[in-house]
Amino acid sequence: MQAEITAYNRKFNNASAEEVLEYFIANYSGRIGFSSSFGAEDQVLTDLILKQNAQVNIFTLDTGRLPYETYEVMDKTNKKYGITIDVYTPERSDLEALYKSQGVNGFYESIEKRKACCHVRKIAPLQRALQGLDVWITGLRQSQSVTRGNLELVEFDQQLQLIKLNPLVLWSEEEVWNYIQQHHLPYNALHDKGYPSIGCAPCTRAIAVGEDVRAGRWWWEEPEHKECGLHIKSA
Repeated sequence: MQAEITAYNRKFNNASAEEVLEYFIANYSGRIGFSSSFGAEDQVLTDLILKQNAQVNIFTLDTGRLPYETYEVMDKTNKKYGITIDVYTPERSDLEALYKSQGVNGFYESIEKRKACCHVRKIAPLQRALQGLDVWITGLRQSQSVTRGNLELVEFDQQLQLIKLNPLVLWSEEEVWNYIQQHHLPYNALHDKGYPSIGCAPCTRAIAVGEDVRAGRWWWEEPEHKECGLHIKSA
C-alpha cells in the first residue's frame, strides 16, 4: 500500500484540489467519505465536492458539546446545498461510563482523561462513520500546527486501514478565506471572534494575535499533544 500512496503523491504533486478530488471521487465512487467539522477548510471542501455532483458520504461528528455556532453553520450549510449531512453521535453507554469515570469536566485533569473523552465523543463515532469506506477526505493543512507539518496529500491510516486524502494540505489560511469570500460560503461565526480552530466548546478558546492557529485548542496542554486522536499517524 505504501508504494501506492507514494505513487499518488508523485502523480498529484502539482495538481489542484479540484483535480485531486475529481480523480479520487471518480475512482472510489461509493467508497469515499468526507468528515466535516464545519471549520473554514471543511466549508471549502464541501463546496468543491458538491460542485462535482459527487457521490461522497459527507458526515459530521456531533460530540454533544459543540458550540451553538457550529450547529448554526451546519444548518446553513444544509440549506445552502439542499442536503442533509449525516450526523454520528457517541454511544449512550459510552457517555454514561465516561461520566462515571471522570465526571463532566474530567478532561481538564490529565492528557489521559482528555484523550478518553475524545475517544468516546469523536474517535468511536468516526470509526462507525468510516465503516465500508476506502478513502477518507479531511480538511487538514500543513500550516495548521506543529503536529501537522509533515502531512502529505495522500496518506494511509494504519489504524483505520484506509486512504486519507488531504486536498488542502498545502493551502495557506489566506487561500482558504479567499475561497470562502469569493464563493460566499457560510462559515462559523466564532471565526470572527478570534477562533481559527473550533472543536468542543469546553476545549476551545479564542487566541491572541500572532498565536498558532490551534493555540486555542486544549490550551492547557503542550503543543505537541494537541490532537484528539483522529489524525495521529501510526508508527
